[in-house]
Amino acid sequence: MQALRRRYHDELERGAMSPRTRHLVDVTGLGGGVARALVFAVAGVFVVRAAVEHRPERTKGLDDTLRSFADTPFGPWLLALVAAGFVLFGLFSFALARWRRV
Repeated sequence: MQALRRRYHDELERGAMSPRTRHLVDVTGLGGGVARALVFAVAGVFVVRAAVEHRPERTKGLDDTLRSFADTPFGPWLLALVAAGFVLFGLFSFALARWRRV
């Protein structure tokens, strides 16, 4: 997973950032990347399960995946964490657009 390995460092002009900005970019990249990976991994599990069971109608997209998070005992808290992670990923995307090595 790129977020955990911080592979995005190769794409950034880190010398143009202050130490605080580098830290914030790492936090947003890690948190946002993990949240994004979690949602896509769970959606992938639903697709594989539907394929194994030969029931294509049981595949779920991102919206159904998030609804399945809401159906868990910690649903609202889990959705809040995923939403916060998506906000972090959005901020990270802005940082990539600003400091990407061209």
